[in-house]
Amino acid sequence: MENFSLKDKVIIVTGGTGVLGEAFVKGIADAGGVACIMGRNQKVAEERAEAINANGGKALALVADVMNESHLLAARDKIMDTYGKIDGLVNGAGGNMPGGVINPDQDIFTMNFDGMRQVMDLNLWGTLIPTQIFGEVMAKGGKGSIVNISSMASQQAVTKVLGYSMAKAAIDNYTRWFALEAANRYGDTLRMNAIAPGFFLTEQNRTLLTNTDGSYTERGSLVLKNTPFKRFGKAEELIGALIWLLSDASAFVTGTVVTVDGGFSMFSGV
Repeated sequence: MENFSLKDKVIIVTGGTGVLGEAFVKGIADAGGVACIMGRNQKVAEERAEAINANGGKALALVADVMNESHLLAARDKIMDTYGKIDGLVNGAGGNMPGGVINPDQDIFTMNFDGMRQVMDLNLWGTLIPTQIFGEVMAKGGKGSIVNISSMASQQAVTKVLGYSMAKAAIDNYTRWFALEAANRYGDTLRMNAIAPGFFLTEQNRTLLTNTDGSYTERGSLVLKNTPFKRFGKAEELIGALIWLLSDASAFVTGTVVTVDGGFSMFSGV
């Protein structure tokens, strides 16, 4: 259907060099969009862009840290010089860090505040700052869709990952707040939504969920027990929701958090 097409839409993916980011940029390119692959790893960004371009798609590698405004401004200028517009933004940069984790044997009254702040900064401000810089271009350009990446940890209490959980809960709130404020100012031309993935194996959580031999850790087994589909998600299974939210097929959708979780969020455990 034409409504689901991203033909010639210029879409930025922060965290485009990560595991989920790889699926995002490929899905955008396959839907006809120009995938602007942003990350700190120049080699990976360039390799992914080259692979898409060699396969007949359109992609641009951008090296930037989402916490560095000067990096983002330079990336914005490069995109505008190359394509003259920005149609979409996927705030995919984020993840967990050891400093934001509280293990069962740790005292909850002596938590690592610096570690918590670091995780919250990356996930929350690493979404807000790119939105400020690239969202402004979309607002002035006439039309745009922003998709944030939330998490199951924002909807239910998940042990250990406090810093990450608080940041993602803030992302859900920000998604609704920004969607409302953007609608009040720009009508239906600038939208913001979020995707809340269930449990997908990424570089950040692989060692928490699986052992080196591929078997499941105790935590991994608990996740699967509480996921009706009884498996982890595959990165490509996020593409459908992403393309829908970036495309004109979701033109009347804003302020929504879409769960892609194999049923994890709706299962009572009984």
